[in-house]
Amino acid sequence: MALKHAASGERVDLHPLGSRVSTEKTSAIVRTKSFEAVRLIVLSGTEIPSHKVTGQIMFHCIEGHVQLGLADRTIDLLPGHWVYLDHEEHHALRGIQDSSLLMTILFDGG
Repeated sequence: MALKHAASGERVDLHPLGSRVSTEKTSAIVRTKSFEAVRLIVLSGTEIPSHKVTGQIMFHCIEGHVQLGLADRTIDLLPGHWVYLDHEEHHALRGIQDSSLLMTILFDGG
């Protein structure tokens, strides 16, 4: 069964999940030819290994604490923090606390 994505003009609730964050899974919010928005769940002690994406990527920490590993440094993301990475920049994520983030990818040539 295909996941339901948000329609243009549809409101999406991105409030913190609180105690439910540990039982939720990463979910796509919307995907178009020019961008994708995902509610990314990163649990404490888990890691998303270093990788890159085609296009620019943004992370907005909704709740929890994650470390964003870049080639030359590590950035702590706490609730309310936002960061932008340029085209094909290698990055990794490590959960310090159970966390949810809004991840937005802008595709090249959208």
